[in-house]
Amino acid sequence: MHRLLKLASVTIAMALMSGKTLAQAIDIQSSLESSLHSVDKFNAASFQVADIKRVVAKAVARDIISHEQAWLGQLNSFNKLNLSKMMLSNEVSALGSKASGLTRQLKGLPSSGYQVYQVRLADQAMLEAWQQGQSPLVAFAPRGEDTQWLHIEAFDKYGQLHLLDATQLPQQPILVVELDKQIVHKAGIAVMREVFAQHQTRQVDDVVAHSSLQVETAISTSVINRIRLNDDKEPWVSGAAEVYAIVNGVSPSRDEPVLDVVDLPYLDHDGQDYTPNQILIHWARYRWQAADVLLMEHDDNTNYQELAVAFLDVVTQAMKLIPNPKVQGYAIIPQLTNELIKAMPSHWFSNDDDYVDVFYTLFENRRYSNLMGASNNAKMTLSPLTIEPR
Repeated sequence: MHRLLKLASVTIAMALMSGKTLAQAIDIQSSLESSLHSVDKFNAASFQVADIKRVVAKAVARDIISHEQAWLGQLNSFNKLNLSKMMLSNEVSALGSKASGLTRQLKGLPSSGYQVYQVRLADQAMLEAWQQGQSPLVAFAPRGEDTQWLHIEAFDKYGQLHLLDATQLPQQPILVVELDKQIVHKAGIAVMREVFAQHQTRQVDDVVAHSSLQVETAISTSVINRIRLNDDKEPWVSGAAEVYAIVNGVSPSRDEPVLDVVDLPYLDHDGQDYTPNQILIHWARYRWQAADVLLMEHDDNTNYQELAVAFLDVVTQAMKLIPNPKVQGYAIIPQLTNELIKAMPSHWFSNDDDYVDVFYTLFENRRYSNLMGASNNAKMTLSPLTIEPR
């Protein structure tokens, strides 16, 4: 039976360990709650998405007493529900809207008023215990690298804190306050594509011109026939993964890198085969009929604009340091990809987008059956597809 420990807030405990007095620690804990009521007071340098989720989770938990039966009916059908569609008190609904706006700022997403938070039943098997009257706790994924998590904070309907084992799925019903990954991931991919396009205008023009010349012949692509992950890097509180691919190569007309981002929204669980028949690579964009594919998995703290700029900056600077790229040929592409991977741990990881695996030096017009990535975490079958003109 999973143990639930009612302890003092981890945030307060960490503040005390760092030499703060109890009064100062409580002030730190309450400052974010106050800031959510005034955007002007919000300091992006001080708070992360996990801090915002904590405030929302605690507020949602206090609504259990009034709205639990309504939630049971709603989540019974969907297992997860965007916060904008849940029955909530006016106070919690307003706080959720402010939290969503602040989170969009942190993640570099458009500032329109869509709600980016949802509530999810941690596991469908918990539904029966909930229906039989066992009241749920409301949890959230904490700060820091998820491989280092020991406990997950959760709140009961009285606002009391419980600590759950981060590695073992609890038996008590758990509602998880989290980002609505479908909404956030889609918006983030769009932001990255826009940044890539802005920084690669000349290359895009070249490809358009090239494609217009080739439209009477054919379009050369490679298609994912089958793909599988051994480990999607997600603990139970984080739910399904959201994976995307970065295709890395060199422009056909200039000694400059080309990056494309390809969304793989179906690739949400490890240990399962997916057969999407999805185009992964458009070969007209890449010199030497060669490209690398880097698989990444979405996590909470990514600012998509900053991530896209960082990707471009790393490969652009690496390209400048490579002498005679035309002489070295496609051998330079893995060098660019390796620089990208090396940059990640020190600059981007703290439950930011996680490296999943990499496929080096894929060639045009070649079939790859059950090809393992370099880290033996992803397996993919890729085949050539020529799209003929009308």
